[in-house]
Amino acid sequence: MLRTHSPVEEMKVTRAIETLQGALFQRPPAISAVKKELRIRTIYKSKLLEHNQERNLSVFWLSCQAGTYVRTLCVHLGLLLGVGGHMEELRRSRSGAWSEQDGLATLHDVLDAQWLYDHQKDESQLRKVVHPLEALLVGYKRLVVKDSAVNAITYGAKLMIPGLLRFEDDIANGEEVVLMTTKGEAIALGIAEMTTAVMATIDHGVVAKIKRVIMDRDVYPKKWGLGPIAKRKKEMISEGLLDKHGRKNEKTPQDWAKNYVEAINKGTTTTTDVASTPAGKSSKEAADEEDKVVPEASDEEEVKRKEKKSAKKEKKEKKEKKRSKEDGDATSAKKAKVSKEEDSD
Repeated sequence: MLRTHSPVEEMKVTRAIETLQGALFQRPPAISAVKKELRIRTIYKSKLLEHNQERNLSVFWLSCQAGTYVRTLCVHLGLLLGVGGHMEELRRSRSGAWSEQDGLATLHDVLDAQWLYDHQKDESQLRKVVHPLEALLVGYKRLVVKDSAVNAITYGAKLMIPGLLRFEDDIANGEEVVLMTTKGEAIALGIAEMTTAVMATIDHGVVAKIKRVIMDRDVYPKKWGLGPIAKRKKEMISEGLLDKHGRKNEKTPQDWAKNYVEAINKGTTTTTDVASTPAGKSSKEAADEEDKVVPEASDEEEVKRKEKKSAKKEKKEKKEKKRSKEDGDATSAKKAKVSKEEDSD
């Protein structure tokens, strides 16, 4: 509800409300919970519902982006009308996918429902007033995940093709999706890394990267690192056939080096199947190429690390020399002062 500081015609108010649509500059009010800096918020739709020129009141409806300050919008409407104005009253009828028509409850309702459950073991009212989190995520397209991959995702792992069970139609690359269990529990929100058509045709690759984890860790049992390859890898590390990071060394058996190659990505090394070798090359060729490339990268990194370390050491030595020199100067000055006092005595 907008209150103007002087009477205004209804037509002018309607035009002003229609003008302030789309992307608008806003600075949060002085009394607000966010930083007072200029930002852009979008007004999707707005319309005048009622206007009372005698009381200088206008009731209007709008659909806006999250974070829009309606107080600021009312001030801007007053400036646009040339009479000044402020927000008299605000009613939020919808937030995200949840509206006031979807069975909203007060805290008194929650208290009564809890009392009913505690004393009579009747949970029907509690189920009416407390809704599951998944009710807010109905607008997202879903990816159903195998139970064996759930716990890994709660620890931040990406969803890979082997962990995908079902998926919705028309998922686009880069679209926000929700990852669900087979029971309909929300695991996380993610960003799709491939389209529905690609998911249906390939047998390896990243399906979605995680944006925000919803489910608590260890609700589902840990299932990663329990396969035959992972077990063999652990045994080889303990026997010294691989280094502590699971990479090849001079003791690595030929069958392991032949069938599995090391994939280096952003400084982390993991062992992947022969399916991840480049197209048109055998796993042996890929392994040979990697043997040529990896030492160069590691040598370069080692050189940079040594240079950084030596520069740090030199800086430290210079600081120590400077400090010792200052201490020496202070000591000599003190001695000179004492000797001067003795001479005067």
